Amino acid sequence: MRRVESLAREHWYELLIAALLITALLELILGRDSSPMSVRYAAPLVGLLIAPLFARKRFPFAAPASYWLLATGISFIDGALIPFMVSLFPVGLVSAFLLGNQRDMRRAWAGLAIVFGGIITVVYNIPGHATAELIVIPVDFGISWAAGVALRDRMQKAEAAETRAAQAEREREAAARVAVAEERARIARELHDIVAHAVSVMVLQVGAVRHQLPDALAEQRGALTDVERAGRTALAEMRRLLAAMRREGEEAELVPQPGLDGIDSLLEQIGRAGLPVELHVDGEPVPLPRGVDLSAYRIVQEGLTNALKHAHASDAEVTFRYRPDELEIEVRDNGLGSSTTDGLGHGLVGVRERVKIYGGEMSAGSANGGGFVLSTRLPFDGDGR
Repeated sequence: MRRVESLAREHWYELLIAALLITALLELILGRDSSPMSVRYAAPLVGLLIAPLFARKRFPFAAPASYWLLATGISFIDGALIPFMVSLFPVGLVSAFLLGNQRDMRRAWAGLAIVFGGIITVVYNIPGHATAELIVIPVDFGISWAAGVALRDRMQKAEAAETRAAQAEREREAAARVAVAEERARIARELHDIVAHAVSVMVLQVGAVRHQLPDALAEQRGALTDVERAGRTALAEMRRLLAAMRREGEEAELVPQPGLDGIDSLLEQIGRAGLPVELHVDGEPVPLPRGVDLSAYRIVQEGLTNALKHAHASDAEVTFRYRPDELEIEVRDNGLGSSTTDGLGHGLVGVRERVKIYGGEMSAGSANGGGFVLSTRLPFDGDGR
């Protein structure tokens, strides 16, 4: 049953034309006593007249135009044949509608000329026609043509709207991909900076230990020299990598990357900008891995910046929950909602990327009773437990 319905929706036009063709043939057969032409000759002419309409998908202009050209020719053979079959009237209306529903308006105007030329000729060739019929009957088909033009305009507007929507969606997807790539590069630069700092400390410590070794441990001192040399090489390559990752014109950051030890300063800065923030800490704070520490700071920074610049909040709360193997962060405000970007990074895009690095979880949405809540979970070991 569903297949039949699907076929009917897909081929309704062909079914309609087929039904009208069958009706016209039945009119000829049942009214053969009064038919102006023998059924033997009339039936093939009717089939020839309607057959081109089945090809309207492949020939959107030629198919309906052929109907009127053939109707004109048949009217010269027998002027009473076409008006004898009442079912040909809706067929003519359909053909006029299709000629008006052309994508090229020049073809539509040409179709109107064909319709008027054809119907006036057909009416004129009817034996005993009235003069008024040369005006009234063509108007009916002109109205059908105008309906096709109106539907064409509506369809073109709908297609244009769909095209704009699809283009906007592609642009949003492209912008999202660019935002993710830029944010990943930004996070990578920060993490590489942390790694470079750690390697630098290791090299200094190895050098200090090497200088303190006595001459009797020359072999161990040589091994430490190799370690120190490898560390300095790694540092040099790290600096080149960081330089390559910076965008053109971007200067190297000379200040250390921030962490939760600077959260109070951040909250004071946000408060001076007009958004008072209340800090809550649940559990005993513990030293965090440097990357997690930086990401936690950036998550709070992004959440508060969004609340201040885009959500138009009047107050906010930041909550840290220290668990045995993870840190939960919640930024809550009473504003209007979130924005995908802000002036520092890429808003929730950046938060999501930072959380993903450490195998954590993130959720963001409207809070019960109003406002907006950003919640994240950062595992200490980054394996997603």
